[in-house]
Amino acid sequence: MSLSVPARFAIVIPCFNEAPNVAPMVERVAAALEGVAWEAVFVDDDSPDGTAAAARAIAALDPRVRCIRRIGRRGLASACIEGWLASSAPFLAVIDGDLQHDERLLPRMLEALEQGAEMVVGSRHVAGGAAEGGFSPFRARLSRAGTALAAAVLPVRVSDPMSGFFALSRPVFEEAAPRLTGTGFKILLDLLLTLRRPVRLVELPYEFRAREAGESKLDATVMLEFLGLLADKALGGWVPLRFLAFALVGGAGVLVHLAALGVLHGLLSVPFGAAQWGATFCAMTVNFWLNNQVTYRDRRLRGPRLWQGLALFYAVCGIGAAANVGVAALLVRDGVLAWGLAGAAGAALTVVWNFAMSSTLVWRAR
Repeated sequence: MSLSVPARFAIVIPCFNEAPNVAPMVERVAAALEGVAWEAVFVDDDSPDGTAAAARAIAALDPRVRCIRRIGRRGLASACIEGWLASSAPFLAVIDGDLQHDERLLPRMLEALEQGAEMVVGSRHVAGGAAEGGFSPFRARLSRAGTALAAAVLPVRVSDPMSGFFALSRPVFEEAAPRLTGTGFKILLDLLLTLRRPVRLVELPYEFRAREAGESKLDATVMLEFLGLLADKALGGWVPLRFLAFALVGGAGVLVHLAALGVLHGLLSVPFGAAQWGATFCAMTVNFWLNNQVTYRDRRLRGPRLWQGLALFYAVCGIGAAANVGVAALLVRDGVLAWGLAGAAGAALTVVWNFAMSSTLVWRAR
């Protein structure tokens, strides 16, 4: 159906390096939604393989297809939010760009929404659904663990809270949108935790397909992002999720520092001063790597920028360490705080400084 009438159903398709899948996706959605006023919004995170160009080539011939190319931003959840905000359709959906979701379920999703459901979830875990064909053993274990954890905290019973294939009414999205975290891959979980109320939810079974082209974007850090989302909602959003991740990485760095100091000074008898410097550089290096993989995953540094970022991170943390010592010494000297509290105040200042400078200088958004 032509878009001579406004779209009734908007399907957002988050993409990164999915160029071979764009044309098949449009063909399958068009076949599934024949007779429906639909639009497909590809949200591409500046894929180097030409995903945006492939989507725009189709959009030039089919007004039902649009493309949003994002530069300097990544993540499935935020892509869904931007795509839905760019549409005026009363009913919204998300489907992965890798063809693993069964687009033939879309008409049934729309029908359930039109009959009063607020949200319709494509589920692999209800009767008739299956996930084995599209999951590696690692991803299967990851999904099961996440599903069990999510079930314990959600205000509504849902068998597949980790699903990335679902539809919802616009009023529900608009209700949640201002408070969504928009981080990571699990936008359904973000929505359900943000609404904090039971929603009229329907689950429909589907079989998760094997990927036809490209490669999976999911890795072990997805579970860390998932845990971070739960922590963010538990804290009511008062502590920025990225800062929380940065602080946790810093805590891991302390353990690395102590381990390195024990090896250098305790086992190898390196003089304490030199061992302390060596342990400091070990901790900073590990912190940089973890932050690049987890905290700033959406701004991950690669190639020459990785080494430039490491050098800048050393400088930033060095200034932070000097500030830590200076502030703590000043507080103790002037009798403002006992040495323990003064040390804690200096450490807190260091974390805030390192985070602020890392965000604006090392992993600055481009």
